[in-house]
Amino acid sequence: MALSITFHALTSLLLFHVSLVSTATHTPHHHTSHSSNHLQKAYRALQAWKKVIYSDPKNLTGDWIGPSVCSYTGIFCAPSPSDQNTLVVAGIDLNHGDIAGFLPEPIGLLSDLALIHLNSNRFCGILPRSLSQLSLLYELDLSNNRFVGPFPDVVLSLPSLKYLDLRYNEFEGPLPPKLFSNPLDAIFVNNNRLTSLIPRDFTGTTASVVVFANNDFSGCLPPTIAHFADTLEELLLINSSLSGCLPPEVGYLYKLRVLDMSYNSLVGPVPYSLAGLGHLELLNLDHNMFTGAVPLGVCVLPSLQNLTVSDNYFSEEEGTCRNLTSRGIVFDDSNNCLPDKPHQRSHKVCEDVLDHPVDCYDHECSAVAPQASPFAAGPSLAPASAPAYT
Repeated sequence: MALSITFHALTSLLLFHVSLVSTATHTPHHHTSHSSNHLQKAYRALQAWKKVIYSDPKNLTGDWIGPSVCSYTGIFCAPSPSDQNTLVVAGIDLNHGDIAGFLPEPIGLLSDLALIHLNSNRFCGILPRSLSQLSLLYELDLSNNRFVGPFPDVVLSLPSLKYLDLRYNEFEGPLPPKLFSNPLDAIFVNNNRLTSLIPRDFTGTTASVVVFANNDFSGCLPPTIAHFADTLEELLLINSSLSGCLPPEVGYLYKLRVLDMSYNSLVGPVPYSLAGLGHLELLNLDHNMFTGAVPLGVCVLPSLQNLTVSDNYFSEEEGTCRNLTSRGIVFDDSNNCLPDKPHQRSHKVCEDVLDHPVDCYDHECSAVAPQASPFAAGPSLAPASAPAYT
């Protein structure tokens, strides 16, 4: 995933150059009266946060004592982007701390923050409205915690936010359409309790990575997914309770490298428009109810490395699709209805489905009734400790 390099992105390097940050925090010319004001506000915020931390088994906040906040574990300071002589708290990294507590309202005093990484803790409750004051925040990683409530729309008011990771929490209800009109580069909302339809309004979206997986959405993927065409490189909709046909507009996402639609209830043929995905490296259609042929146009994609079509009802493989492994492509077509192929479904099971073909041109997205997925659960997507830039 490629992100533009700005001050905010560069502050993530603090996580890998702690020694440089440490030097900066003790350089006298940084400590102007302006720095003092910013750091005093940070001190008040961090002390308020420490009071609502109930368990800290690794004692990461044990040294959060006194006004020298730049020496606190997990707190990183840097010169302000607006004044190089002003030292501010630019980053918080408490990943994998196993800390229990919640985020208090005074956290909004940390208005110079460019990144917050709280991956893999036990923070709970709802997100405070004061987060809206973090106008410089570029990365927000709250994954693998115990946050609850409806989708936290406070994150949609952050003007500089590019990386949003809310996976592995307990957020519930619908996704707000505004999520896709914000200038985000990466959206991770997988493994929550999100429901309702995937929003149809993708106008103005800029995301290159979108992960919806392991939620309880319903209905089908809207044709307006094509609005992602100029930016989207990875789309993961694993185990998202999707039904209906795969819209041909998916084939307009010409920058896609990864498309994973596995563990849903998608029906009908695979649209031939997918032959236009010249950058596609991985396509996973596993555990759906697709029928018809595995199209030749997909099998000859120039960048394809991994194609999984197992556990569907395909009855034909066109051309070179019959022997993709000879080209070094990882290929799984097991548990389909393919004659003369091993490890296929029984004739009776195939007949029950293939005798009732789905004509996708007769179905509008909303007209296809949602079906319960025939699969218990999809694979888990483990949270990453921090975003990776390449």
